[in-house]
Amino acid sequence: MNALADNVFTKAWSALGATMARPKGILCISAHWYVGGTALTIATAPRTIHDFGGFPRELYLVQYPAPGDPELARRVQQMLAPLSAALDASWGLDHGAWSVLKHMYPRADVPVVQLSIDATKGPAFHYEVGQRLASLREEGVLIVGSGNVVHNLNAFIWGRHGGDIGDSAEIFNRRVRELVAAREHGSLIRYQSLGREADFAVPTPEHYDPLLYILGTSTPADTIRFPVEGIAGGAISMLGVQIG
Repeated sequence: MNALADNVFTKAWSALGATMARPKGILCISAHWYVGGTALTIATAPRTIHDFGGFPRELYLVQYPAPGDPELARRVQQMLAPLSAALDASWGLDHGAWSVLKHMYPRADVPVVQLSIDATKGPAFHYEVGQRLASLREEGVLIVGSGNVVHNLNAFIWGRHGGDIGDSAEIFNRRVRELVAAREHGSLIRYQSLGREADFAVPTPEHYDPLLYILGTSTPADTIRFPVEGIAGGAISMLGVQIG
């Protein structure tokens, strides 16, 4: 519902789009393209995917008609070699991409390519893919990882921000924030070892994995900022990490 909302999170996303240098393209790693392999969208006009159920009709009417960028998709494919990355014309922009990008670039005028998360691979793999993609930053490409450091829908308290279901989300979120700031990437890759709160915060890995791609693109000289913070519903972290 943040796609339609006007709140502290969406205001922060809008501010990012307004203050960062305009990218020539966006590569988005979304928690919602979680499949058994590595793939890149290649459609010139990717469709807006409404990959959810049970929400108000107005959410299903949202369209984000950003163009695709086959040239960027092929460039990324080459960068990932010898890892095999398929070029996929059927997938479009899922809500992990458009619900954020519609606030950052509301005119939908920046080309977007999505990179899938390979569900068969572990955290170190996702971090290493990010390392291979790091030079895209120097080419004017914005790399966006869309997920949540804490994502436990079973514990989510609908209709409110914050919650009283215990402090596991807050503890894990704070620990991840500290480790990102300290550049302790090894600990973030081995997030399952960060205490019992990790089991609550990351019951399944797909929403945590995008962070690893972004960390992989970073360099020791990068500035690290946290432009978005907060826990929604007691169980969804809205922490945003800006590198560079």
